[in-house]
Amino acid sequence: MHLDSVQASSSDHAPLSSSIRLPTLVLLPGMDGTGNLFEPLIGALGADFKVLVVRYPETQSLGYDELVSYVSGLLPADEPFVLLGESFSGPIAIKLATASRPGLCGVILCCTFARNPRPALTWLRHLLPWVPFNWIPTTLLNWALLGSFATGTLRGLLKEAVGRVSPSVMRTRVRAVSEVDVTVELSQMRVPCLYLQASADRVVPARAATLIRRVLVSVQLVRLDAPHCLLQGVPEKSADALASFVRRLGLTVS
Repeated sequence: MHLDSVQASSSDHAPLSSSIRLPTLVLLPGMDGTGNLFEPLIGALGADFKVLVVRYPETQSLGYDELVSYVSGLLPADEPFVLLGESFSGPIAIKLATASRPGLCGVILCCTFARNPRPALTWLRHLLPWVPFNWIPTTLLNWALLGSFATGTLRGLLKEAVGRVSPSVMRTRVRAVSEVDVTVELSQMRVPCLYLQASADRVVPARAATLIRRVLVSVQLVRLDAPHCLLQGVPEKSADALASFVRRLGLTVS
């Protein structure tokens, strides 16, 4: 199964009337692609939210265009939904948002980019065949992705998620990031968009959000005190921001 349906639950959010339903949240994962790192966020979301977690193939080396086609076939066909593109998946969410998908009523971009966020490092892509992705120290990953927000549980989740993906797949995804540019598609986006920015992001610099705001002036930006793994580091605050955005899109009477 590459698409999981989850009914989130939390005592922190009061349920709505049973005659009301919110758009489904479709979660597109970060570089690991497993979707397992969404567990803290799902646990923090209210019981009203139906969540679909997309999981990318762990052994198939698919670039952005191929992943857009892959995800397109998994999206809800007969209900309203909101796309969330985390980090690596931001360009996928942007491209899907310009494809006139029936039911799509909003996009959430989290710690992500429309263009290579580290252009100064583009030359390093020639060294990718020799990068030992399966031997990258976990301490380095924790520092870059979690920072001071790391806990034993989060470190374990991150290690397990990254360890599931083959090195060749990771190389393909890193190369895709180094070559991506979806600013044209971004300028054509017509659905409401929220950008979640982490104040302590050591992976995606603030200028990535600046570019998105310049191209899509209607985007709403929410900045949280968080690491690159924002949804994992501050799941409750993330859930509050997502819920506020989704509710403003308008409730649907079932």
